[in-house]
Amino acid sequence: MADKKKRRRADPDSEDEDSVGHGAQPFKKRLKSDNVILSGLRKLTESLQSNNTDQKTLTLSDLDLSFNCREVADLNLSSVQDAVERLIIRVTQSILSGSGFSFDVPARGNANQLYIPELDRIVLKDKTSIRPYANVSTVRKTTITARILQLVHQLCLKNIHVTKRDLFYTDVKLFQDQSQSDTVLDDVSCMLGCTRSSLNVVAAEKGIVVGRIIFSDNGDMIDCTKMGMGGKAIPPNIDRVGDMQSDALFILLVEKDAAYMRLAEDRFYNRFPCIIITAKGQPDVATRLFLKKMKTELKLPVLALVDSDPYGLKILSVYGCGSKNMSYDSANLTTPDIKWLGIRPSDLDKYKIPEQCRLPMTEQDIKTGKDLLEEDFVKKNPGWVEELSLMVKTKQKAEIQALSSFGFQYLSEVYLPLKLQQEDWL
Repeated sequence: MADKKKRRRADPDSEDEDSVGHGAQPFKKRLKSDNVILSGLRKLTESLQSNNTDQKTLTLSDLDLSFNCREVADLNLSSVQDAVERLIIRVTQSILSGSGFSFDVPARGNANQLYIPELDRIVLKDKTSIRPYANVSTVRKTTITARILQLVHQLCLKNIHVTKRDLFYTDVKLFQDQSQSDTVLDDVSCMLGCTRSSLNVVAAEKGIVVGRIIFSDNGDMIDCTKMGMGGKAIPPNIDRVGDMQSDALFILLVEKDAAYMRLAEDRFYNRFPCIIITAKGQPDVATRLFLKKMKTELKLPVLALVDSDPYGLKILSVYGCGSKNMSYDSANLTTPDIKWLGIRPSDLDKYKIPEQCRLPMTEQDIKTGKDLLEEDFVKKNPGWVEELSLMVKTKQKAEIQALSSFGFQYLSEVYLPLKLQQEDWL
């Protein structure tokens, strides 16, 4: 009678950690204790804070550039009112002299913008264009400019805030589309030399924050650990925010609302003391200002979690280097030295993301990726170039939610803790 082979029971503790079978959580066994991970994070934060005390923040005036740049500043309402009135007096004098009138508008096109490596942000050069009223091609835009200046002057007199949508609805027939009034509003801000928030025109609330931060909002103290999974809406007018206090070790910048909700519900910020912030996609001005204020006042490292696609990296670059649309205000809106934590193209194979959770890049995606590779702010970081080149080569992309294939809480329980443990950011 043949000997029966003894069948060995599988030991769950010796299971292949790289397995991706049903219910498996790859690499979970590589996680060390939370105390070990927290120790590494404390060193990162302490290093950043000690460097901040020794280094002076560079500004445009510190650089010996061969050209002039245009930057705006926060102005109080009386200063904005004076600037509008001076501009209108010049227009009136021009009309009375028989010369008609026109506006000298800063050129905000790509050709008038430049990335400055020393500042790690995009700036606007000092080139302007004439916007005459007595010209068929510009008469309507000149009229819109005059109307926006009138409305801003009214806001200064009444000392009230309105949204960009409110502004649009004051003269729908003239503006026709909100994008047109929004564009001219940026022109006016640049013409007057002030930030857009100085005009008392704000965007509707979009961004949210949750986690280890307490701040005052118009005199009311807000504790963001007690806001539930919905978090606290970021105030559209940042001037009413102050008294920031935090025991966090880092700021986690999240691209998508879905990933934010997962981390908020799991109270990730209690396991790893942090502040979680998202603009739910494209960064709005209020979220960018709030992030900059947190980084400046709390002196915390910022780690970014975005989709593994060209648009995720573009969103990250807007927070870090600024947008071309608002390059005139990049000094106030950019947060330097944001670390790219994930999801990175190399993570797709490294974390064994299933093929069915990866998406093929479209021709437009590939073009956007190749265009990004030509940008100076990408070239400056060899790690970004390597990751973006891999993405374009493999023609694969993935959203943060692809990690849910290993379990809905894989993001908060394995992926992010392991990333923090390995200090795996660029």
